[in-house]
Amino acid sequence: MEHKIVTFGEVLLRLTPPGYLKLSQTNMFAATFGGSETNCAVSLAHFGLKSEFVTRFPKNDIADACLAELRSHGIETANIVFGGERLGLYYYENPASQRVSKVVYDRANSSFATLQPGMIDWRKVFQGATWFHWSGIGPGLSQDIADATFEAIRIAKELGLTVSCDLNYRKNLWQFGKSAQDVMHPMLALTDVLFGTGSEYKVVYGVEPVAFKARSAEESIDLDRYQRFFEATSAKAGADKKLFLALRNTLDANHHIFTGLVWADGKMIKARTHAIEHVVDCVGVGDAFAAGMIYGLINYPGDDASALEFAVAAGTLKNTIYGDFNLVSAEEVVALMQSTGGESISR
Repeated sequence: MEHKIVTFGEVLLRLTPPGYLKLSQTNMFAATFGGSETNCAVSLAHFGLKSEFVTRFPKNDIADACLAELRSHGIETANIVFGGERLGLYYYENPASQRVSKVVYDRANSSFATLQPGMIDWRKVFQGATWFHWSGIGPGLSQDIADATFEAIRIAKELGLTVSCDLNYRKNLWQFGKSAQDVMHPMLALTDVLFGTGSEYKVVYGVEPVAFKARSAEESIDLDRYQRFFEATSAKAGADKKLFLALRNTLDANHHIFTGLVWADGKMIKARTHAIEHVVDCVGVGDAFAAGMIYGLINYPGDDASALEFAVAAGTLKNTIYGDFNLVSAEEVVALMQSTGGESISR
């Protein structure tokens, strides 16, 4: 069976100062494109899966450049709709040592932010598709985007697609008078696979997360506490759902400890822990994990442990790639899954 994954969300133009300059220092920016659901679609295409991205673009040269970029990665774009005035953008300041990264958004009144239910023919979009992926970013922008997302989820489930969600809670969104819990609970009830951090699960389901404090790949963690976290979260989310959890401890800007857990069928599985000692760009790591999760569940049916290992390895490799997109192949991810940590050159 050939799989096709559809993702839905907003593309943003990313503007980044050179090197480690602060936004207040620079007079030039590197321009790239990104966005959670876009990043996921790009990863899936590089893994070799059919991938389609659905959004709303303005009709201008910036949108044309973005379309060309998406198509260059092999992503289907035939169902993108056009209208509105502008593409959203964000400014990204690189982290350095103990200084954290900084993001400034300029996405108000973008073409995507003004999208309304009914603008996208979801039955046409889902022809030949087997999987639909959405995230919590879109519903946090406006009630209209939330309604459009729910419309897509309902039709996807009616047509028998698997539905996954990256919780992707952004506290600076959700300014239209409703909480993430109120808006997302009905959507998540129709969603089969969830991914997020502990704090994001807490926002949606109210369960206190377990702090991840490992300082090395060898350090053990208290799995009993995570077991209780999953039991409580699953009781609220639904026992039929697979729950993926990303765990990251940022020791400094260049040194991260990264792993993940999955809860499925009443059992918890932990992945190998990776020590990332030279972080090139940590933007999009969660999106790479989500794409790896989807690929893993499709290509390792009935083997949640391998699906999780693939997702964590994909997220780990994204830390080595500049920009939002994870430009690695499935073979590279599998090589990391199977490595012992001593390899230095691929020959």
